[in-house]
Amino acid sequence: MKITILDDYFDTLRTLSCFEKLGGHDVTVWTDHIQATEGLAERLSETEVLVLFRERTKIGADLLARLPNLKMISQRSVYPHIDVPACTKNGVLLCSNQHKGTPSYAASELTFGLLLAAMRQIPQQMEALKNGQWQIGVGHTVRDKMLGIWSYGRIGKAVADYASAFGMRVQVWGSDASCARALADGHIRAESREAFFETSDVISLHIRLYPETKGVVTARDLARMKPDSLLINTSRAGLIEPDALVDALQNGRPGMAAIDVYENEPVLNADHPLLHMDNVVCTPHIGYVSKEEYDLQFGDIFDQIVAYCAGDPIHMINPEVWPNH
Repeated sequence: MKITILDDYFDTLRTLSCFEKLGGHDVTVWTDHIQATEGLAERLSETEVLVLFRERTKIGADLLARLPNLKMISQRSVYPHIDVPACTKNGVLLCSNQHKGTPSYAASELTFGLLLAAMRQIPQQMEALKNGQWQIGVGHTVRDKMLGIWSYGRIGKAVADYASAFGMRVQVWGSDASCARALADGHIRAESREAFFETSDVISLHIRLYPETKGVVTARDLARMKPDSLLINTSRAGLIEPDALVDALQNGRPGMAAIDVYENEPVLNADHPLLHMDNVVCTPHIGYVSKEEYDLQFGDIFDQIVAYCAGDPIHMINPEVWPNH
């Protein structure tokens, strides 16, 4: 099979043990990023199987119509960047393991790292020291602070475990099932959505982005947060109402933010208002970017390709396509 992998920025996948699963196939790896339909259509003209790095490249109807050889897209997690009806119309099978029972320790570790960095002003203090200043402010310890987690899934639970080790209290908001899991682990369910935002010293978002969760965190929610509170988003930017976070930070509620995800990625040339705010710590969507996490994730992605080639595809999102292959 002619397999193309897009957006492997550091040519990492070839170095992982899971890459051996593609042995015997004709594999092309692209390390740069393009989004223009014309350029992508040229790159993928002979591709039969397309491997994606999460949402780095959008796959729309115009592109799919120009890829007559494409039979399968293999990726992991949610797929708001893929036009699934267009895949079905063009006979392209989408396979994506939703990994609901697998903790993502890489994302959880980054979340808690951002929590500590923002609360103790670590990036700001480092930058000031490089510029000849000695201490520029007073941060906050996290012990005894209330961490609000929305919602308590595979990542939220791991973050709660780290928080407990640091002496934080944890309260949750989300579905009844999510809250029930948290209660069973000894955490607190917020009395209401309003109370969740009003009483948390730190709020960390761990909600999957679906059409129904887009913009679920509103300007009104953010306005309820404490003036010295912190909002962390290592999930998806689309969970927050457009422009609401920048406006909220400018208005002082919450007082800080730590952000790993953005509406349009990649963010280049420092072209985002959050990058220019002294009360915000920003990272370039690296929550899942570790060799260990890549080996886990792309092991799943490559397993999907192996299963497809064996005539027994797994994790099909549009299974109605398969009988026609």
